[in-house]
Amino acid sequence: MKKISAVFDGLKFADSTLAYAIKLAESSRALLSGVFLESLLYNSYRLDDLIGSSGLSEVKIKHLLEKDKATRDKSVGIFEQACKKAHISYAIHRDQGFSLQEVLKESIYSDLLLINVEETFSHVRVQPPTHFIRELLAATQCPVFITPRDYQEIEKVVLLYDGKPPAVYAIKMFNYMMPWLRGKPIEVVSVADDGDVAELPDEALVKEFIACHYPAASYALLNGNPEEELTTFLKSRNKHTLVVLGAYQRGGVSRWFKSSMADKLIKEIEAPLFIAHH
Repeated sequence: MKKISAVFDGLKFADSTLAYAIKLAESSRALLSGVFLESLLYNSYRLDDLIGSSGLSEVKIKHLLEKDKATRDKSVGIFEQACKKAHISYAIHRDQGFSLQEVLKESIYSDLLLINVEETFSHVRVQPPTHFIRELLAATQCPVFITPRDYQEIEKVVLLYDGKPPAVYAIKMFNYMMPWLRGKPIEVVSVADDGDVAELPDEALVKEFIACHYPAASYALLNGNPEEELTTFLKSRNKHTLVVLGAYQRGGVSRWFKSSMADKLIKEIEAPLFIAHH
């Protein structure tokens, strides 16, 4: 049995994360842990909502706290009912510490972590990749499955390969976590820089490795700027495609100067991403 952890904001419940989590847990016969982050520093209301005609209102504070608790309780109930309906093993964690630290701790004891592409755990709405997602991907201790805004059944898998260990590691972790997708069409995609010959790095070795797990896999060799070519290529695929990649190998400082391929794909395509770093 594997352990899959699905991360939720109980105040802004992500239905697509729940749908993917149930599907993955059913297919893997996994324990599904619902991780509900309930930091005391994050609520649905703002400071000015607490001010009454006579200043800070204890009545308003109590009412808003009770409202948030009811919303969070409802989200937990939706998760629990979905697990019971699917007849899967589940656990519920209502983590009340700092959100990012709590998720990273959960990742130590999980085989896979699911989180929605738009999660911020704050009032501010920003375009993906959010700061929370970037920081999570940089420090997670297990692979992360980024769920898109809407659930789509997975019909095809694209494995991104650049000849480097993180890419191969991501493929290994994907095969370990989702062996039930071996029957789907699998495509290995590689990009050669402008001016280089479009060839598969370590071709004999990688094809031997891929054949052991996905004997019917096809290969696509592209040429040009990797970020631009891969983004264009994946946009031509439909939303039912799962993309597997290794990412976030650089230190925190250098990420400010050169975005990760994961950042680019999170921003540009509306498909689920399976991301693992070595």
